[in-house]
Amino acid sequence: MLATGLVATRFVHFGALLLLFGWSLHPLYAGGGAPRRPLAALAALALVSGAAWFFLTAAGMAGSAEDAFDPATLSAVVRQTDFGPLWLARLAVIGLSLALVLAPMRSPRAAWAPMLVASLALASLAGTGHARITGGAAGALHVASDALHLLAAGGWLGGLAALIVATRAALEDGFLRRFSGMGYIAVAALVATGLVNSWFLVGAPAALITSAYGRLLALKLTLFAAMAGLAALNRWRLTPALAADPHNARALAQLRRNVITEQLIGLAVVAVISLLGTLPPPAGG
Repeated sequence: MLATGLVATRFVHFGALLLLFGWSLHPLYAGGGAPRRPLAALAALALVSGAAWFFLTAAGMAGSAEDAFDPATLSAVVRQTDFGPLWLARLAVIGLSLALVLAPMRSPRAAWAPMLVASLALASLAGTGHARITGGAAGALHVASDALHLLAAGGWLGGLAALIVATRAALEDGFLRRFSGMGYIAVAALVATGLVNSWFLVGAPAALITSAYGRLLALKLTLFAAMAGLAALNRWRLTPALAADPHNARALAQLRRNVITEQLIGLAVVAVISLLGTLPPPAGG
């Protein structure tokens, strides 16, 4: 029961932070600030799910859900583990992100503050995952690669969310072109950092078949390939069609369907990631 709850909590937390960071990049596409209500909802969801993750981890260490709120258990998690202090610091950063989103926007430059704090909250997840089991300089490289992997994924998924709700006027104003440019960078970063992470955690390609972790990773790669295929279709067929005729209703409808499908596949990837974090990697150690 605790394991199921932890996987579900990880899914919600990962998804909220990925979307929060990616959607906070809205100024890159349309200028000004990102829409506040969805960002506030995502930050609040990340804060609540992050707290739930902390208590579920404490319960797992104690061996029962009843002990998760026991002061002695919580004190031991904070004082005797690396996870406790880091997680409390992460919750403080997420709380700051929520405060920034809710605060009055006094200047256009202030729109970048939520994005910077959200990037820190998302990247810090690398310090609590499998990347930490690699020691020395290689460990630092692994954590940095994992952090960049998370930021690239967040930029893509959150950008898709912004694209789904973008108006026709925004699309005609270059939103689509700017998102495509960011998408190239995100996909390149995901491929490069994915190779680095796989080198550390999977090792031999045969482990993609012989281990539970490897088979889940293979599923993640398959889903990623499907997302990339849809993104390529959007970029090379639908974007030029809309550039030639901004009033092409058929192309616009197909674009929105493809983007929604990409987002759903992306959430499936997040679900796989949530499971991967609970399994021992074949080459970890």
